[in-house]
This record gives sequence, C-alpha cells and structure tokens, in this order.
Amino acid sequence: MKRLILLATKIAICLLLLLIVFVLAVRFNVFGKVYTEDELINYKNETASVVLSENQVVLGKYFDKNRTNANYEQFPKHLINALVATEDARFFEHEGVDTRSLLRVLFKSILSGDKRSGGGSTLSQQLAKNMTGRSHHGILSLPVNKIKEIIQARRIESIYSKENILTLYFNTVSFGENIYGIESAALRYFNKKVSALSIEESAVLVGILKANTFYNPNKNPENALMRRNVVLGQMHRYEYIDKKTSDSLQNLPLKLNYNNLTTKNKSGHFLTYVKKEATKLIDSINKANKTSYSLEKDGLVISTSLNDKLQTYATDAFASHLSGMQEKIRSQYQRNGYQKRTLNELVDAQIKQMNIHPDSAKIKRKQSVFTWKGLETDSISTRDSLKLEHTILHAGLLALSPKTGAVKAYVGGIDNQRYAYDQIFSQRQLASTFKPILYATAFESGKQPCYYLDNDSIKLKEYKDWNPTNADHTFGGKYSLQGALLNSKNIPTINLYLETDFSTLDSVWSRLNFTSKLKNVPSLALGTTNASIYEVANAYSAFANSGQSTTPYSIVKIETASGVVLYEHKNKAQKEVLSKRTTAYINEILQNAISRGTGQRLRSQYGVTVPLAGKTGTSQDYTDAWFVGYNPDIVVVSRVGCDSPKIHFNSGLGSGSALALPLVAKTLKKAEGDTELKKKIRGNFAPLTEDERNQLDCEDFKEKSGIEKFFELFKKSEVSYEKKQEQIKKKEKRKKKGFFKRLFGN
Repeated sequence: MKRLILLATKIAICLLLLLIVFVLAVRFNVFGKVYTEDELINYKNETASVVLSENQVVLGKYFDKNRTNANYEQFPKHLINALVATEDARFFEHEGVDTRSLLRVLFKSILSGDKRSGGGSTLSQQLAKNMTGRSHHGILSLPVNKIKEIIQARRIESIYSKENILTLYFNTVSFGENIYGIESAALRYFNKKVSALSIEESAVLVGILKANTFYNPNKNPENALMRRNVVLGQMHRYEYIDKKTSDSLQNLPLKLNYNNLTTKNKSGHFLTYVKKEATKLIDSINKANKTSYSLEKDGLVISTSLNDKLQTYATDAFASHLSGMQEKIRSQYQRNGYQKRTLNELVDAQIKQMNIHPDSAKIKRKQSVFTWKGLETDSISTRDSLKLEHTILHAGLLALSPKTGAVKAYVGGIDNQRYAYDQIFSQRQLASTFKPILYATAFESGKQPCYYLDNDSIKLKEYKDWNPTNADHTFGGKYSLQGALLNSKNIPTINLYLETDFSTLDSVWSRLNFTSKLKNVPSLALGTTNASIYEVANAYSAFANSGQSTTPYSIVKIETASGVVLYEHKNKAQKEVLSKRTTAYINEILQNAISRGTGQRLRSQYGVTVPLAGKTGTSQDYTDAWFVGYNPDIVVVSRVGCDSPKIHFNSGLGSGSALALPLVAKTLKKAEGDTELKKKIRGNFAPLTEDERNQLDCEDFKEKSGIEKFFELFKKSEVSYEKKQEQIKKKEKRKKKGFFKRLFGN
C-alpha cells in the first residue's frame, strides 16, 4: 500500500511538473505567440468603413470583416445585463478566470458528463479568443488554446476596466452572416443602432452568441425565439428583470427588421461607384502623407451627398412603374408573331455562342429568375431563361444639384446583385434629348426663338433620299424655334441642323462635357449619337445653372473613426459654357414643353407641381426612352430600354413620355410630399428680361403665306446637305472678313 501511495505521489509530482513545464512552454511562446500587455493595449480591430447619406443614414459598408465599433455609452443597460446573465454571471467579481466555473465544468461536464452545466470560459477568456484566434497543435490544441486564453484573460483584466472589456467584447464577437460587433448585428437584424435596442431585441442578439447559425433569427427563427426566452429567463434568475417582465417579454413574437445591405441594397450601384472614387482618394492621401489607410479595415467614415429619402422614392418609382411595363413588353413578345421570331433568333444566336446544344437548352432545370417581388427559383429551360433575360427592361436614374454637381439620387439599375452593370454610364442613343443642344447652338450663333423653320416634307439626296418625318406624321407650315423644340418636331429640327455650322455645334457639345465624337450627318439632329445618363445630367445642369458648368461629385468627406478629416470636397470654380441668354431661352421653352408640350403628362397625370423644365426622348423603333426634368435646384435624368436594341416596344408604350417620364414624375411627386425635401427641389427659374420676353412672343406654328406657297412651286423638295454646309462656311467667312475687306480686298 505504501508503495502504491509512493508511486501515485511520484506520478502526481511528475504530472504537476509536466503541467508546470507545459504552462511555461505556452507562456513563453513555444506553442505560438501569447500577446503581451503592450500588444493587447494597442490591439486594433479590422473595422468596416461606413458610407453615410446626406441625412446620416448608413447606406452600406466596405469590409474584410463586417464590423462597426460602438462605445460603451451606446450600450443599453439591459444589453449588458443580458450578456452577463447568460455568458458570465460573476463577470464583475472575478479577475479574468472564474475558478468556481472551471471546477463546475471539471466535475459536472467532464467527470459526470452533464453537458447542461455550461462552459467555464469567462467573457475575458472569450474576448482573448476573439482577439487572437485559436491555433492548431494536434491533440494538444484544446489545452494549449485554453491556457493561452487564461493567460491573456488575466492580462486583459490587468490593463482594462470592466467597461472596456465589455466594449471590446461586443465589438469583436461574431453574430453570423459574416458580421462582427453588436452595432453591425443591430443594423442587420433590427435595422437600428445598438443604443435603440429593446430588452427582447438585446436578448435575441445575446442569444445568437451561443451558436450564430443555429440561433440566427433570420434563418432559424424558432430556434432564435427559444434561445431569446432562455436569455430572458437568465435575466430574471439573476434579478435584472422581475418575473412579470420576463414572462410578458417571453410571450412576444419574434419581430425582425432584417436589413442586409450586402445582398439587397437600394443604393448598391451607388456604393460601387463611391468605392471606386474613395479608393482613388485614399490612394492619393496615402501617397501624399506616407500613410496606409485601408478602405476595408480602418473603419473610415465616408459622407456622401446622396439624399436617402430621394433615393428611396426613386427606387419605389422603379418598382411601381417598371413592374407593370415589364409585364406589357413580355405580353407583346408572346402575341406578336414578327417580334416572337426576332426574340427566338436572338436566343438561338446566343445559345450557339454559348456552345450549348439546342436540345440541351430545352431541358428544364431549377434556376433563379428575377421578378419585381424578388428572385424566385423556378424550373425553367436555358432557352426560356434567355427569353426572360432579353425582355427585361433595364433602367437608370440620376439626380444632381445643378448649382454644385452634388449627386442626390443614383439608381444604377433594377437590381445591383443580379445586374451589376451600371446603367448610369451606359452609352445609348440620345434621341430627342439631343435637340436642346442643337437649339442652344442656334441661339449661341445668333438665331432667336421666333425664327421660323419649314415643316415641309424633305428628302436628303446624299443620304439615300432620306425622308425624315415628325412623330405625328404631320407636315406643312412653319414652326418657330421655340415651337419646334417644345413640341419636339423632327422636320424643323433637321432644317435647323442644315442651317447650323457643324464646328460650332461640335464646340458646344464638347463644352457640355460629352465624350463621344459627333458625326457630321443630318440624322444627328434627331439624336443618333450616344451618351450616358451621367453626361446628360451634367449637360442639362448647365441649362439649369444659367450656363455655368459644374463637376458631378458624390463624396463630401472622408474621416477616420476618431474624426480626423482625411478629405473634404471643395467646389471647383464654375466655367461658363453657354450664355445666360441662351439658357434663359432653353429653360423657358422646356418649361412650356412640360406645361403644353411633350412632357405635359408630368402635370396632368402625375400631379407634379414644382417648377420644372423638361425634355422627352424616344430613339428609333422605341429602343430607348429618355426623360430629363430640371429646375435650378435639381436635375433628374432617367432612361429605360432592354439590353439589345432589337428588343423593344412596338408602340407609344416605349416612348419617353410613357416609359421614362413616370420614373422622374413618381420620384418628384413623393419628394413633394416630404416637407423638408420639397424645400430642396422647388427652385424657381430666374425671371426673363423684357427683351427676352419679347423675343419669345410669337406663335409656335403658322401657315405659310400665299406668296411663300407660290415660290415653293419652284423649289425642289430634295436638299443638298453639302451645299448647305458650303453656304454656311462662306457666310461665316464673310462675317469674319468684315465689310471693307469684302469691298476692297486685302
């Protein structure tokens, strides 16, 4: 017996010595690094950068880990109580390691096999694990990591207050779905700041910590509800709430306001655009100051000019208007034989290009399909899926402040996850939205609004006898410049183009910051050139801003998490690109286009009342529909069309006034109902001078006199564009030469 006792004693001493050696080996970094007190003091979370709207709403984040840090003062008392009651009841009594809990785990969990007794890790130990992670050492992994966490927990307790430990804990812990920290969790599951959480909401979030997938309230609501009630029970057990409160809260249903800004975001395309711009700015800052700020890790705060309310109204307009128009275009391609063939030919060509066998393309498989109610999984063939994709109406909308260039709303597409391509920068045929640029050129060249243009049928012989027509197929008589523009007449516009020096038009085009090269052909007058929504909004801003150009921008300020300003936008000096007189004429004419011309549906059907000028645009065969609405406070541009120009409406449903105008109209109508927002969009146009009013005082249309009709009997309907241009050039040379030089020569 003595031998056995002696042997047991020796074994115990050896085991104790081995344990001491093992602990010392861990302590002195034999099994990997153990963080020192200095390293723990200087510990820094990788934190997501936050993008804010003009009105301080979180639009989105850029991150490696989706974490937003919060301060202790932001935590509701009941949130702290819920955490302590559930995870570490003696948190405020121990110094990093709870010996009582460790012994409980040793005897109940390990020796008796009672798994319900819980774990022995304190919040400080869990924090140590969150801060430094765990390493792999085979069968020694668990003891090595546990000893590391105990050592680091004691060090954490020696350098941090309990409040700081709770703050660090809440900012490091994972809540599933790749989100870290209580602030990010509150935003994801309840769409609110942590400071606004209710008791039961705090209990839900604390409940997630036990198993962040199993107790995820979005994916497993029943499990989350059960765990929430356990947390509430623990709060009652440790006397943080009374039984009545605990029982009443446990009877409440689980209520979320789930807000995943990563997968579904009304500002998704805008965030992508801002990220590109912010990356350029941060790279420039780092290069200039020899710093190393990271957009994904350093918790920067990016303030933007976007108005979250206007953005919401715009996305609502997309959903309400385009969902109905989507059904109509699909219905058209189901019943129209010719268009059915066109769609089938397009799909056949794509299937061939994708190297898919035609029979295989007819086999039904489960696929996700875009609908305006959300993505739906359906059993559908590749062929039918491609048909749906080709008939989807894509659209974009951009709103700017013409005075500063600040972006106020930015909807780059119908779904930023499914269709990442940004429609704001897509180059599409301008159609009649080009016309004000031509008319502005005419005014810059000296013509007046009451200058009359022929509306007779013409043929351009150098262009295969091209015979342009008006949209309503009427002709005859004469239109004043203002009448032709506000009614968007094609024939008078072609005649104006024939009388305009191309180099002057090209110069105005460049001054308005368009990038594509103009082609000197008469069809240009009807908008056959391409441009983007971004460029059109920028150009029309010059009309709204009395001829002064601005540079669009979206980033107002970039700050560090501690409030150090790294970048602040400064408005650039404005440049005059058009005369005030020219823009006064254009603005007055396009206001009339809203009141009695092509844009009058804005008032009559949608009831928008703020001062507005506007222009519709419908490209050939209804392939693209445009609308621009503006005043001195705001410019809003929308465009709608399918990906392929071969797919389009075959009637007026595809016109600018029917397809694009409603997006702007519905957005502005809702904005008018918002008292604060209405103040920002109701800008009045500058009053006309007496001379400008006189120059605009004429009829839009008049019949030709008898003498004019008599002389027209001898005039050919064919027009030589080249001869017209030669005459213009000679006329311009004579102007530059002067009277005496023309009379006496050089």
